Amino acid sequence: MKRAYSIGIDIGGTKTAIGLFGANGVLLERMQYPSDKEAEPEVFFRNVAEQCKNLLAVKKAELDDIDGIGIGVPSFVLFEKGFIVKTSNLTKIKNFPARDYFADCFDKPVRIVIDNDAHTGALAELRHGAGKGFDHMLFCPVSTGISSGIIINKRLFRGSYGWAGESGHMLTSPDTGILCGCGNKGCLMSWCSGSMIVKHVEQRIAAGEKTLISSLAAKDAAISTVHICEAWEQNDVIAKQAVEQMAQYMAIWLYNLYVTLNINCFVFSGGLLCMGDKLFKRVRELFDMYNDNEYPVYFKTALCARDAGIIGARELLY
Repeated sequence: MKRAYSIGIDIGGTKTAIGLFGANGVLLERMQYPSDKEAEPEVFFRNVAEQCKNLLAVKKAELDDIDGIGIGVPSFVLFEKGFIVKTSNLTKIKNFPARDYFADCFDKPVRIVIDNDAHTGALAELRHGAGKGFDHMLFCPVSTGISSGIIINKRLFRGSYGWAGESGHMLTSPDTGILCGCGNKGCLMSWCSGSMIVKHVEQRIAAGEKTLISSLAAKDAAISTVHICEAWEQNDVIAKQAVEQMAQYMAIWLYNLYVTLNINCFVFSGGLLCMGDKLFKRVRELFDMYNDNEYPVYFKTALCARDAGIIGARELLY
């Protein structure tokens, strides 16, 4: 029998969000806080468990009142075991029995399902968002990192071990560029993700190149893609080149996925969507240049917006 509540957790490289849902899937309560990149995995997940308890307390609910807890993580996950192999944006969370440890943080048994966050986002958009009506879909979060969740025949494809879709770590220029948290240089993510493009810009500034990005970021103490966008609007050369670099590698990424899987629906979500036409108009131009045929390929924006992660994490339970 379905119980009164369920919980969905979206752990990201920048923030962690937790949602409490009613039995009908309606989001009742939501909370969010910054992810602690320096925390050891035990500390990190113990804190997540405490926040879950706090959220239940708001509704005066107990563990016995929930169907379970679904968790999306930006990690390589052995799905059947709930074991995290590695996490490129939270590098201390690796070789960790996350499901078993998390379960031990509660004083009663509770069903817990852990999966990659691109997989949870894909479930959210397939069942409730921009992927409805498609048999096959690629969910592509573009934010601190880039990845994909693969839907085939309306089912999530996880692969042999559980981390199918970690396409941001496909190699495009091995042993060149900046080292990624995946352990390699030259993966696609290392060239065009939100966190990595900032590192490329910082390298150029450290080498003595002049850019408006430095002064725009001064008030915030750290460069972000927001500053790159602001400088782009003022025709800053480094900003223009940074966005073009992102567009080129994203177009390669998407085209390679398309010719490999022949899935024609791409659903995008994540913080880099705020770059709008500065980035994605150019990505589309390059993709179409590589593709060069008349069969339709759809680029869609996620409809579940900021709640895709927690909605999809909850969907893991059903």
